[in-house]
Amino acid sequence: MPVYQIPLQIKLNDAATFDNFIGVGNQQLVSLLQSDETFVYYWSSDATGKTHLAQAMCHQQKNSIYLSLSEIGQWQPAIFEGLESFDLICLDDIEQLVNKPEWEVALFDLFNRVRDTGKKLRISAHASPNSIGVSLDDLLSRLTWGVTVQVQSLSDEDKVAALSLRAKQRGFGLPDEVAVYLLKHCPRDMHNLFTILDRLDDASLQAQRRLTIPFIKESLGI
Repeated sequence: MPVYQIPLQIKLNDAATFDNFIGVGNQQLVSLLQSDETFVYYWSSDATGKTHLAQAMCHQQKNSIYLSLSEIGQWQPAIFEGLESFDLICLDDIEQLVNKPEWEVALFDLFNRVRDTGKKLRISAHASPNSIGVSLDDLLSRLTWGVTVQVQSLSDEDKVAALSLRAKQRGFGLPDEVAVYLLKHCPRDMHNLFTILDRLDDASLQAQRRLTIPFIKESLGI
């Protein structure tokens, strides 16, 4: 088991599965992530479901670990020690350790241990390996070892479909015109859209009102 105690608060989102990922334009990536490829680096400057994919992989693979490096301020580089004991390691938000020498060395060492043990490593970031800005040349070489794929953004039509699917999972229907309204008047990335939709659903349940455009205007102050 890992030498460093993995924080207990790291939990997966139960709703993050491959079944409910709108993968239009990303079929190759989804296949790669589920394959036996040792290392896959996938990136996008937008919120395109990178975290969803990372957690979906961990739901599918029993002996796996998910770490979002957006929490890096609460940890030490030693958190990477022993991670090769897992069959699958998913590291999210890797840009958070850029220009942090101890963290870059720790990740470099993890790469080597993963290679030696034949385990799988999946890394997501907001930019390609050559653009992310790591200062350790050896780490940059490791980041380009395997397959690198850019996550494709969803079209507006796909975003409407994703919102409708999210609503269905929460047990209510979402008319297309309501979803389109959210796209026009709210932040357009899927992370924020899902957060807003969940909040609106809770508000509609509390108010015992349907999720309509007038209700959205009232709830969001639009």
